[in-house]
Amino acid sequence: MARCAVCDKGAHFGIKVSHSHRRSNKMWKANVKTVRVKVNGGVHKMNVCTSCLRSGLVERA
Repeated sequence: MARCAVCDKGAHFGIKVSHSHRRSNKMWKANVKTVRVKVNGGVHKMNVCTSCLRSGLVERA
């Protein structure tokens, strides 16, 4: 499973409850994108979540 390389955000697990209150397992996945990022003067491909991209924690190449 993809995980954010900046904030370490990944998947969360819980229980889905229907209208009739039947319960089943559910997984919420983080919105992780593979982007080219400038790191120490070079360019690397990293998995970064969209909240880190919007907040400016990484600089795209």
